[in-house]
Amino acid sequence: MEIPPLAEVRRLTEKKRDAWWTVFLVDPVATPLVRWTAMRTRITPNQITWAALVLGLGAAACFAMGDWKWLVVGAVVYHFSFVLDCMDGKLARLTGRGSEFGGWLDYIFDRIRVLACAVALMGGQFHRTGEVVYMWLAVAVVFLDALRYLDALQIFKVRHGMRTKLERRQAELHTQGGLKFMEDLLREQEIAAAEGAENVPSRAAAPAAVPAAVTEPLTASAEATAAPEAAAPVVDLQQSFKSRFGPYAAFRSFLIRHRVRPHLVSGIEFQMAVFIIAPLTGFIVGTTVVAAVLLLLFELAIIYKLLLSTRDFERVMARLDKEAQAQAQNGDTAPLRASVS
Repeated sequence: MEIPPLAEVRRLTEKKRDAWWTVFLVDPVATPLVRWTAMRTRITPNQITWAALVLGLGAAACFAMGDWKWLVVGAVVYHFSFVLDCMDGKLARLTGRGSEFGGWLDYIFDRIRVLACAVALMGGQFHRTGEVVYMWLAVAVVFLDALRYLDALQIFKVRHGMRTKLERRQAELHTQGGLKFMEDLLREQEIAAAEGAENVPSRAAAPAAVPAAVTEPLTASAEATAAPEAAAPVVDLQQSFKSRFGPYAAFRSFLIRHRVRPHLVSGIEFQMAVFIIAPLTGFIVGTTVVAAVLLLLFELAIIYKLLLSTRDFERVMARLDKEAQAQAQNGDTAPLRASVS
C-alpha cells in the first residue's frame, strides 16, 4: 500500500488526546518508526505487540539484578518497550490491519509487563537491601495499576449507560433530531481549533466559534435562531462540575490544543515514574510513593467528577419524566423543543 507523508501519518495514527508522556516523549519517535515499518517491512501490529512484551520482560530481568547500572539499562529498555507498545496501534490504524484480538493482546501484555517489572524491580531491591518496604511497594504498584484500568473501564461503562438511557428516553418522547451532548460539541470544537492552528502560519488564529447551543441552554425562542446542526436539545452532564471548577475549562482547552488529556497522572505516567524515573534516579521508594499519591488524587478527582455527572443525569432524567407526564396529560405528542441542559 502507498504510505502517505509523515505529516499525514501523524494525523492518521496519533490520538487526538493522549498522555503527556506519550505526546512529548514517545510519539516523536514512534510515529516516524511506524511509517518506516509500514514502508520497508511486512511486520504486523501483533508482532510489534509481542516484541513490546519481550522487551518489557527484558527490562524486568535487568531490574531483578538490583545494581544501579542494571536499573539504568532496565529503564532504557522499558522505555523502548513502551515505544513499541504505542507503535502497534498506530501501525494498525495506518495499514488497516488491526483486529479485536490484537486489542485484547495489547491490553493483557501491558498488564503482564507491569506485573513482571514491579515484582522484579522491588524484588531486586529487597534482595539487595533486605528492606521489607520494597515488597509492599511491589504490591502497591500492581494494585494501583489494576485499580486505574478497572476504574477507567467502569467509568466508561457508567457514562455510556447514562447517555444511552437519555437517548432512549428522548426517543420515547418522539423528539426529532436526537440529543447532543455538550462535552462532544466542545471536544470537536477544541480539536478542530487545534488542527486548524497546525495548518496556518500563525498559531494565534482564532478558533472556530462554538454554536450558541453549546455555550448556553437552548430555550424555545432561542432554538428558532440557532444553527440547524445545533437545533437538537443539548445535554450537559458536566454542568455541576463546571459550576464548581470554572477555571478548569480554560486549562482543559489549553491541554487539548496540545493533544494532552487533562488526566495528567494516569496509568501511563505512573508506570513511567516507577519503571523509568525511579530506576534512573535511584530514588525508588520516594518516586514510587509520590507517583502513587498523585495517581490516587487524580483518580479521586475523576470519581468526584463522575459523582457530579450522575447527579446532573438524574436531574435531566427527572425533567424528561416531567415532560413525558405533561405530554400524557395534554395528549401532546409534539417533539420536545426545550433544552435539557
